Amino acid sequence: MSDTATSPTTVAVTGATGRLGSFVCDVIEAHPDFQLVARLTSASGENEGAQAQVLFDVTHPQVSPEIVRRALDRGQRVIVGTSGWSAEKLDELQDFVAAKPGAAALVVPNFSLGSVLGTMLATIAAKHFDSIEIIEAHHAGKIDSPSGTAVRTAELIAAAKGGAGVEAPFADQAARGQLVAGVPVHSLRMQGVIARQEVRFGGAGEELVVTHVTHSKDSYQAGIRAALEAIGTLEGLVVGLEHVLGLGTVDRA
Repeated sequence: MSDTATSPTTVAVTGATGRLGSFVCDVIEAHPDFQLVARLTSASGENEGAQAQVLFDVTHPQVSPEIVRRALDRGQRVIVGTSGWSAEKLDELQDFVAAKPGAAALVVPNFSLGSVLGTMLATIAAKHFDSIEIIEAHHAGKIDSPSGTAVRTAELIAAAKGGAGVEAPFADQAARGQLVAGVPVHSLRMQGVIARQEVRFGGAGEELVVTHVTHSKDSYQAGIRAALEAIGTLEGLVVGLEHVLGLGTVDRA
């Protein structure tokens, strides 16, 4: 997006004082092709950061849709790192972006490359197993559950199975977790945990477990950089870092 090598792309970050937001700011400031021009918080005015070419949103699911729509109305390109975007909200965003020629929004449930690859591996395995469940754990301060990563994983598993569904006995019992796209998801919120996801597959006489564990926020750095470097060339709504990494087709599926 830069006109010259000496003219970096300007970025504003909403939720800049949060756990992820402060790290996003550090990554932007360390990138030679981008300039952080605004650290926005809940106390910031609606027009603060409007001069930036890119808005990087890492706020809360309750306020993120309004922030994103306002940025798109201003002509900014948007990266959404806020967790908790439902399929319904993404459908609404799809329509909103489609009505604005040249607009671009990249929604990233998880910036960890390992997490993205784990989800992709799970979609491959899903075609060969009928018994599938997801267990995800995050720090005690994470306000949404299931996590956006778990929701995305469940939706991709369901799509990979082509409507065949999974075996989820006694799914009406509360202890069996929440069904997401027909897949049981169990959420843990605990001290001493950053992020962990297990996708468990059961078959005749065997079990396959695809596990990803986040040990530190450093795991998000490469994904944040990839999102920043891609946003200038994207069109429309793109959901999932896998498309930026060349692991999927640029669409909602």
